Amino acid sequence: VQLQASGGGLVQAGGSLRLACAVSGTTSIWNKMAWFRQAPGKEREFVAAMRWRGDRKYYGDSVKGRFAISRNHIVKSTVYLQMNNLKPEDTGVYYCAADFESTVDYTQDSEYNYWGQGTLVTVSS
Repeated sequence: VQLQASGGGLVQAGGSLRLACAVSGTTSIWNKMAWFRQAPGKEREFVAAMRWRGDRKYYGDSVKGRFAISRNHIVKSTVYLQMNNLKPEDTGVYYCAADFESTVDYTQDSEYNYWGQGTLVTVSS
């Protein structure tokens, strides 16, 4: 199973980016996918997660109202993270993660066994 994250880049504060994460190497349907990020010198932080059905979505407090996680309804193995009104504190490496097992806590990185390589997001002030 491989996850490929893309869409990172340099953007000014107030701008938008859309990240994408594609799962390959399996015909199984994933149960949950998430985005985490890690800023320089800081621990990895939960950003957003969703169940594959799309009926459950979760967001970190710092991104609520600005970020949105969604799934490609045709290519169900692809998940997006739409990031609006970006702030310098959103800078970091963004990682997508996926797992095939259900969970009661979508915000814990220990609940995900498959990880992408990360994509860098830099927000300038």
